Amino acid sequence: MRRPRRKKIIKPFQKSEKYKVNNKINAERVRIIDSEGEQIGIQPLSDALTLAEESKLDLVEIAPKASPPVCKLIDYGKFKYRQQKKQAEAKKNSAENTLKELKLRYCTDTGDLDTKLRHARKFLSKGSKVKFSMRFRGREKAFVHKGKEKLENIVERLSDVADVDELNSRSRSLMYLTLAPN
Repeated sequence: MRRPRRKKIIKPFQKSEKYKVNNKINAERVRIIDSEGEQIGIQPLSDALTLAEESKLDLVEIAPKASPPVCKLIDYGKFKYRQQKKQAEAKKNSAENTLKELKLRYCTDTGDLDTKLRHARKFLSKGSKVKFSMRFRGREKAFVHKGKEKLENIVERLSDVADVDELNSRSRSLMYLTLAPN
């Protein structure tokens, strides 16, 4: 007899806001900073909300853990837009260090090796690290010296665009060479 299937409960994705705005602030007294960055002082929340309405700005809780919480009078839409732009710029400027792996054998022929080296040059020019890995199975472990020669040949041929980051040739079953762009 088959067991009945369990029903999956799917919870709706709720994006929580990082900052509390206007009526969502739940503190009795708040420290207020105006749009130019000048401190107004500590006031009750109701007074801060009326001040925000008069200046046609939003009251945004910047530091909720402070005592009393710090709130700023700003245009929240513009503030969120600037935050989003800052995050996008930081993401764009962050160097993405990826590692690309190319597998080869000790008996890889010259044409296939040229193709792999061409791919490696492309990856290195984009700023990625390249890892050449070589596995030896069974009786192939007798030809470890040929694998070392092949890796030395790769280092020699890519020396104009890359430096050796890591070289592991101690193991008899697996050798690898990691190259970083110079």
